[in-house]
Amino acid sequence: MDNRINEIRRQIRALRVSMLEAEAIMREQIKRDEDCAFVAGDILKMRVVMSRLVEERSVLGDNEPILVCFASRRPRAQKPVVMPLVNRRPVFGEQRAR
Repeated sequence: MDNRINEIRRQIRALRVSMLEAEAIMREQIKRDEDCAFVAGDILKMRVVMSRLVEERSVLGDNEPILVCFASRRPRAQKPVVMPLVNRRPVFGEQRAR
């Protein structure tokens, strides 16, 4: 039974990585305004397989989280430059002479 749980956990890890790669491909296709129906269909199929694996895993009694370490393909966003505020008084017009 432990072998089956380990096999399921390995399949889930691999499936997660595949899903992330497919999502990245789909995002690139969307950026280029291309048809991404094929990749989206594949992602939906992967989700069905994932749900079945998770269900089987929980039936076997494994409830520990599965950690997946994968490299991000996106570059990190740069921190925005914050300009210091300058204390200025608003000018509403010339002062009236009394």
